[in-house]
Amino acid sequence: MLILRELTKSYANGRQILNGLNYTLEAGEYVAVMGESGVGKSTLLNLIAGLDTPDRGRIEIDGVDIASLSDDEATLLRRQKFGFVFQAFHILPHLSIAQNVALPLLLNGITDRNAEHMLDAVGLGGRGRDFPRQLSGGEMQRVAIARALIHRPKLLLADEPTGNLDPDTANDVLRLLREEIKQNGASAIIVTHSHAAAASADRVLELTKTGLHPMATRQQG
Repeated sequence: MLILRELTKSYANGRQILNGLNYTLEAGEYVAVMGESGVGKSTLLNLIAGLDTPDRGRIEIDGVDIASLSDDEATLLRRQKFGFVFQAFHILPHLSIAQNVALPLLLNGITDRNAEHMLDAVGLGGRGRDFPRQLSGGEMQRVAIARALIHRPKLLLADEPTGNLDPDTANDVLRLLREEIKQNGASAIIVTHSHAAAASADRVLELTKTGLHPMATRQQG
């Protein structure tokens, strides 16, 4: 599904953050990535998402090298196959909550699903007409998660998806993430500092300067 080959990336100041990283994410696999602050976890997600470019190496999605795509082709790939949950949320302030969640449906021409069902699933039922300015940080996080899942992406990328949530809500969201991923045959990479969040994944990997290394193995149905 996703193959990283000799992925190398340095910051503008010359400090190398990734050095020849290789990894294969199989279809249907749900992986959590942990590691020290500054090791490059968010950078890795941005590279996979095509929001940043590696200094060297290849990123392949379903056998296609992302670097070989035109801007329009890369945008279409992200729109159709990717779901994103980033720390900054990227919720559009001029749209209602329901409109924000439904945006991937609109962009992909999907008419058989609606935002209200997904808002119910993340505990925001009945709030669809509210605007982002009326939400807490935790509620914004749940909107971002609902938006990332609504079009049933084949690859979910999530950066600290439970970072602003209380423990009970975090558990509900993690259960939803796992259910959606497994039901849709999708793959997922979540970056997290939370061992509870990591425990919901099939595999837990630690990102270091030398690559991605197994931390634990988890068997779930």
